[in-house]
Amino acid sequence: MSTTNEYIEYVCEQIKGIGEIRYKKMFGEFMIYVNDKPVVIVCNNIPFVKKLDCIKEEMKNAETGYPYNGAKEHYVLDIDNTEFCKTIIAEIEKVTKIPPKKKSKEKK
Repeated sequence: MSTTNEYIEYVCEQIKGIGEIRYKKMFGEFMIYVNDKPVVIVCNNIPFVKKLDCIKEEMKNAETGYPYNGAKEHYVLDIDNTEFCKTIIAEIEKVTKIPPKKKSKEKK
């Protein structure tokens, strides 16, 4: 089961107000960007965040899982706890870099 459009909209609504939010569909699932930084991956209607030192203490009791086969273990974000989510995502956004733009191949 892949993530539904309704669910990705709900997740974005829950974290509204922490920066510029957008999402991108990738391989049937979604990546949520805050200020152009990838901070949440949503797979099978489950929001995941990377296991980073900056959120280790706050997420010590969080469930963990793997967003897709071959992925590293991530924390599962309790998206229904709006204020907590905003705090966690704000911390992740501070330490996450904007991915470099892919160079387009020149046509000959």
